[in-house]
Amino acid sequence: MDRIIPNWCVPKHIHAFTTVRTGGVSKPPFDSFNLGEHVNDAPKDVTQNRLLLVEKFQLPCSPLFLTQTHSTKVIEIPYSSENVEADAVYTNQPNQVCLVMTADCLPVLFASQNGKEIAAAHAGWRGLCDGVLEATIEKFQSPRSEISAWLGPAISEKAFQVGTEIMEQFCAFDPKAKEAFIQDGSTSGKFLGNLYQIATQRLNKLGITHISGGEYCTYSQPELFFSYRRDKQTGRMATLIWREE
Repeated sequence: MDRIIPNWCVPKHIHAFTTVRTGGVSKPPFDSFNLGEHVNDAPKDVTQNRLLLVEKFQLPCSPLFLTQTHSTKVIEIPYSSENVEADAVYTNQPNQVCLVMTADCLPVLFASQNGKEIAAAHAGWRGLCDGVLEATIEKFQSPRSEISAWLGPAISEKAFQVGTEIMEQFCAFDPKAKEAFIQDGSTSGKFLGNLYQIATQRLNKLGITHISGGEYCTYSQPELFFSYRRDKQTGRMATLIWREE
């Protein structure tokens, strides 16, 4: 397997996938298809992997790599500023690649049914809690009932242990979020959080019901995915989407 392809109903001219950790040139602990420059991997290896990404998967252009800070900032491409601090990217133009990087956080892709608008969001727990998905959807002109979402590979409930304070932050936004947390029987005062479920709740609240994905666990599938929580020093996968002319 060289990538994870969404199983969703979108126009055929829309292309999307998540990379897996194999097929690149990086050395351990970044082995081998690490696309993150900020993780202390050898710069020349990251550069080579980014070139491989474009060539191997026939991308229409070299993608913009965001400086992700767990914010709710969304940028629109084409983009001319040198400040690329953001956690989501949107476009309504053809041959523009929307890309986010993750290693446990939840990547979410969006596409309008008419095939003209697409976006990618990096939803770590903080960004998800603060509203990065809502901010991304605000960019769309299409009716929300006509937007499809795909939840890419992230840490699953069985591995995402959090404290009470994180659960309470989500519940302060929406009391329904409590349904996405269960008591961790192995540790007193800890809970297991379901990012996929919380994202689905948030999207449903926005009127988005065409939601797929959410079946992987980056933490417990080391053969496929990097995981920051599992390994600390590790690489990053990319989740990306573009549309042809």
